[in-house]
Amino acid sequence: MAETRTLGAILFNDFELLDACGPLEMFGNLGNDLRIVTIAESRGPVKSVQGPSLLAEEDFDSAPPLDIILVPGGIGTNTEQGNPAMLAFLRERAPAAELLTSVCTGSAVLAASGVIAGSAATSNKLFFDLARSQSDDVEWRESARWVEDRRVFTSSGVSAGIDMALAVIARLFGTERAEQVAVMTEYSWHRDADSDPFEAYLNQGNLNDYLRALGRA
Repeated sequence: MAETRTLGAILFNDFELLDACGPLEMFGNLGNDLRIVTIAESRGPVKSVQGPSLLAEEDFDSAPPLDIILVPGGIGTNTEQGNPAMLAFLRERAPAAELLTSVCTGSAVLAASGVIAGSAATSNKLFFDLARSQSDDVEWRESARWVEDRRVFTSSGVSAGIDMALAVIARLFGTERAEQVAVMTEYSWHRDADSDPFEAYLNQGNLNDYLRALGRA
């Protein structure tokens, strides 16, 4: 393992903005211990479901070796879980990665690719069945802020990805380092992975209502 790990944040059209930016804020405070690259099927701006774009610095062919893979969620996962290029990229890169991570419905994409088969995982509670429908070979946990199963970290919806990212930092660099990052970002870290206040809303999401709220219906 190289001294500086490389994390690849995988972007796609209509990704959830905080799913990517929340964890990257935490990981970005590790300085020279972690290099972050943004990756998409094609280089260039990638638009989030909320509107703002992030820049994909690399494409699937040019991406460097990855120690950590981060897949955000968002309504774009409906497309990506059937995107041959995305699934092939994950299958190609997952075996060499130290950790596979996802936020929200990003676990649906990991499940569709088959790279988390045999692992426990969670997903966004409002649209939980979206992820569950992608694989019967995953132990889907309905009540969890995030799930750590060997080298697989998956979180519940959106803001839960920040808590998961701090758990990843604690795993790789120690709890004290994770606490330092939380203080630096003035974030109140929810440390109990099993405490899930949003389990009560399991599968109660309505996609049309969500799109209307975003002005996209």
